[in-house]
Amino acid sequence: MTHQFKTSCKREKLKDIRHFLTEVLNDIGLSEKESNKVVLAVDEVCANLMIHSNKDNPNENLEVYVQDEGDKIKFEIVDHGEAFDYTHYKEPAIDDIVMSKRRGGLGIMLVKKIMDQVEFKCEKSRNVCCMTKNIDKKK
Repeated sequence: MTHQFKTSCKREKLKDIRHFLTEVLNDIGLSEKESNKVVLAVDEVCANLMIHSNKDNPNENLEVYVQDEGDKIKFEIVDHGEAFDYTHYKEPAIDDIVMSKRRGGLGIMLVKKIMDQVEFKCEKSRNVCCMTKNIDKKK
């Protein structure tokens, strides 16, 4: 079954996305700990797309799809803003970030650690982030 949520690209809408994800993941049977990690990863991607790709433009939309495939959950996040060139992404060195006292820059690294597969692609006039999480449903 596929669950869908569509919202405007306003940061205030992130709480609605988190609520949607929490409900869906609970219905799927994901443990609370795993659910919290997955919500964090999807929230990070959505925030990046809202802020960087769509410039907090409330006239732009973001769509989140969640599909339960039994042993894994697939997530698709779709927007129509500026594309993120994932091929040029270089994971930052934690020590460099700490030494420079820079805020941010760890989001994609965090997402890659939580999810089992992460892919960004451009399809016609839309950007799609596909993520997969292998799961062990709660007993």
